[in-house]
Amino acid sequence: MSVETTESFASGEVVEKGLKHGALGLISSIVIGVASTAPAYSLAATLGFVVVLMGTKSVGITLLAFVPMLLIAYGYKELNKAEPDCGTTFTWATKAFGPKTGWLGGWGIIAADVLVMASLAQVAGAYFFLLIGKDAIGSDPTSGWVLLVGIIWIIIMTAICYVGIEVSANFQKALLGIELVMLFVLSITALVKTYTGHGLPGSMHPSLSWFNPFGAGFSFSTFVQATLLMLFIYWGWDTTVAVNEETKNQRQTPGLAAVLSTLVLVGTYVIVTVSVIAFAGTGSGATGLSNPNNSGDVLSILGHAAFGTSSLGNFLTKLLLLMVLSSAAASTQTTILPTARTSLAMAAYKALPRTFAKIHPRFRTPSVSTVVMGAVSIVLYVGLNYVSGGNIISDSVSALGWFIAFYYGLTGFSCIWYYRHQLRNSSQDLWLKGILPCAGGIMLFGALIASVYYDWNSNFGYTYWTMPFPPHWAIGGIWLIAVGTALLGVVLMFAAMATPSLKPFFRGEVIAPEAELAEVIREP
Repeated sequence: MSVETTESFASGEVVEKGLKHGALGLISSIVIGVASTAPAYSLAATLGFVVVLMGTKSVGITLLAFVPMLLIAYGYKELNKAEPDCGTTFTWATKAFGPKTGWLGGWGIIAADVLVMASLAQVAGAYFFLLIGKDAIGSDPTSGWVLLVGIIWIIIMTAICYVGIEVSANFQKALLGIELVMLFVLSITALVKTYTGHGLPGSMHPSLSWFNPFGAGFSFSTFVQATLLMLFIYWGWDTTVAVNEETKNQRQTPGLAAVLSTLVLVGTYVIVTVSVIAFAGTGSGATGLSNPNNSGDVLSILGHAAFGTSSLGNFLTKLLLLMVLSSAAASTQTTILPTARTSLAMAAYKALPRTFAKIHPRFRTPSVSTVVMGAVSIVLYVGLNYVSGGNIISDSVSALGWFIAFYYGLTGFSCIWYYRHQLRNSSQDLWLKGILPCAGGIMLFGALIASVYYDWNSNFGYTYWTMPFPPHWAIGGIWLIAVGTALLGVVLMFAAMATPSLKPFFRGEVIAPEAELAEVIREP
């Protein structure tokens, strides 16, 4: 690496990629961050499984899982101040630890986003039919009709991302508005019915003991499993930083929006978790949250029970279905956004082929990266839909937790190493740029190690594979999906290292973009 290149690389200058600057304000950024996590979808798909493991202590797990997310959000905030680059973890880890680590950080983002798309499309397809009263179709997530609607949904969300960040942000505001209002209405209704004696069998009044995940009956293995599940429901707020180059006040607004998004999320999740547990109870009866038939979707199950069967009740129940549908739709869109920008940044720095750096001349969006993300998502969704009766889609969602922990944790470590020479400047620098992000990274890498250990077990998840040769181990499907995806990333990295046009990146060279990329990133 030449001295000139090193100084340019470390100066905090951002490679100009052709994105539309100043398109988003603070509110739009927060909306994108919260919507990216898909609160309604995440709660519907996760809360039941956590309650099976932890019962009323699920409230405490919800709070505990928030801690590493907040700590890592501060890492994003501080790194974004130095360099508001849409490559985020890829760019920062490259500068902190080198090209190979940075490339794998970028792969972590892409892998997590691609793995979740099949589940989001499946939920969107199923809920569309539940919303229009076709329950027989909607209750079969592997139905060809659900598959078709899911594919159409991915196409629509890809198109919205393609035509501009402002269109995407305005669409998100509408979807998130429906989502948060209905979660609030459901929570208040559930609590009022609980305290007026109209809760479901097994209902109970909230207690402070619910906020303590430890205490009597504590089991470390179930604690770890529940925490890993709850980490998933917070994932996605980093989209606020992935669109930093399109945000006003690039060095301040995205990081602030990331921190505020996590605060909005923890408030929402705690309120909903407390109210739903209080109303339905943790039993395994027909409407209990520990009933296996309810675990995969606790919100729609409780719709009629909470709102009743009157005209207004039926209307609110339909709105609840629309809420989960809009939540999955919002997350589909905001999953495409960061992936396209990560691959755009990787191409701009010559870590991926140049074509991924193309920007649409009118919409100022990553055209090729956006379309490729949509296309790969459709192919994966179709493939997974026909494997193991679609159960592998559920396991793919669990597997993406590995990559969430990896790239979030890597960002925390990148922050402390990036600022290592400034940590003694003040106590604020020490805490915000060092101790807090590093602590978040340690927590998340601990979760990753625990995942590697527990997900090997064939009892975890819905699928497994038995070795056809001695010792005939049965290996969990979650473990196989995660390890396979990680190995694919390593293989692709070595393929990139062997590609002549990409070798400069892996040699540590950073190409000045203004002259060279002017011809690359603009479509004719």
